[in-house]
Amino acid sequence: MLMKTKKYRSIVEGPGDAALVAASLGGDRQAFGKIVTRYQRLLCSLAYSSLGNLSESEDVAQEAFVEAWNKLGNLQEPEKLKAWLCGILRFKVSHHHRREARQPVRHAGELDEADALESNDQTIEDVVMKEEEQTLLWQALETVPETYRETLVLYYREQRSIAHVAYELDLSEDAVKQRLSRGRKLLQKKMMSFVENALAKSAPGHAFTASVLGALATVAPPAKAAGAGMTAAKVGSTFKWATIITFVATISGLISSFFALRANLDQSRTKRERRAVIRVTLTFIAVALVFVAAMFGLRYLALQPDGNARLLAIFSQILVLSFVAGYGFMTARLLKNMRALRSAERLRRPDLFTSPDDQPRSKKREYISRFSFLGFPLVHAKFAMAEVGEKPAVAWIALGDRAYGLLFAWGGFAVAPISVGIISCGLLTVGAVGFGLVGMGTVGVGLLAMGASAIGYKAYGSLSAMGWESAFSPAFSIAKEAAIGPVAFAGEVNNELAASIVNLSTVNQSYVWFLAIMAFLVIVPVVWYARTVRKKMQKPSAD
Repeated sequence: MLMKTKKYRSIVEGPGDAALVAASLGGDRQAFGKIVTRYQRLLCSLAYSSLGNLSESEDVAQEAFVEAWNKLGNLQEPEKLKAWLCGILRFKVSHHHRREARQPVRHAGELDEADALESNDQTIEDVVMKEEEQTLLWQALETVPETYRETLVLYYREQRSIAHVAYELDLSEDAVKQRLSRGRKLLQKKMMSFVENALAKSAPGHAFTASVLGALATVAPPAKAAGAGMTAAKVGSTFKWATIITFVATISGLISSFFALRANLDQSRTKRERRAVIRVTLTFIAVALVFVAAMFGLRYLALQPDGNARLLAIFSQILVLSFVAGYGFMTARLLKNMRALRSAERLRRPDLFTSPDDQPRSKKREYISRFSFLGFPLVHAKFAMAEVGEKPAVAWIALGDRAYGLLFAWGGFAVAPISVGIISCGLLTVGAVGFGLVGMGTVGVGLLAMGASAIGYKAYGSLSAMGWESAFSPAFSIAKEAAIGPVAFAGEVNNELAASIVNLSTVNQSYVWFLAIMAFLVIVPVVWYARTVRKKMQKPSAD
């Protein structure tokens, strides 16, 4: 028995069930995708053996996987995942039978549906197996008792592998051979060749996995249960750090806004300046929150049965482009108006600007490193509120309301290979709007774009993604070639080819690192800047 168990284990490649369960409990949908890939043939075959309809059997199997995702935290022994999944599947099959029993005119609309499929895009099953073939297949298999039928279905779907069938059904290979022998004898000889070929064609593939993961896009990660198993405890620290990084990245914008506000208040000298700083900061935050709320609202409407998904998808992208244009306009006005306000306040209250530190040429207003390279200082940082006619910070590392860096820039408007700002431009950019080779932010724009909304060659967004080649989003996904999401439009949508083009597995492996980089670039410079401004420029304001 021990040798048989080891032999069966060698059939399964990759991480064990317990490790995949632990990863899934941490919210890793790709890990759950491996579970789906590993057991989809088993569950679909068991469902088909009972229901006799390929489409319905895969629907029921998909429901079982989604149910498993939702209740994964209830699994007390992760190593018994297969038996647990089969239990959920059999309950779903039983429920399906009861539901069908209450609908005596079950096939009333089949002719109309068949005509519709002929005139529109056909499903994978319709392309491989015509409806007549499915009917004949079931007529042959229906004469075989379910015990033998399950074995036959799995055998031909598993490329005639007795070892696989024995593993899936927890039987010895001799028992499988015996059931296959008796099952074959019960089948009519004239149907034998057809049944073998048809079952081989009907096996679910990567498209089924993509379909399940597409359904999970709108489902929250499973709740972790206290008894989820020892494996979950062993890898818990890994997921704990991933969760912390995700949380910090999510609130990094708020953290940055707080420290930027504090720095701007420390730069202010009059109450009018302080009120202007608070008003502008709250306006920028409010516009971002309204944008996100509106995108969530459009997503909700698009997912309703009677929602016009195509029209709402178009409107969502109009909203994204409006946000980009609006933030650009607001940033330009902010930089201009704050300079004008400082000049007006110098004339209105000259008594508040008598300190040497507040003079235009004061050394405390900025820092320029003594060391330079290729004619540019290594560091140029501006700490005082900008004046009319004042030039931007320019250096290898530049910080200021306008910052141009040969390596790194941080500010209201930042341009550098690595840049962080309200509006940022460069190679790797992070901002409310980030334009770059890799663009990240509330709206990321670039060759690779990531953010709440993303526009790029390859786009990945939490609220919308519009890509030239591919797009992925749990809401709106629009692309020329491939898109994955609940509201998706592209040449290839939510299928095996789309999943391959989008390349979700690679992005999933790198996503936490992208978040960590984003959080670091957003938080660290603004914290250093705010502390330095407070040290150099803080003074009590008056009016």
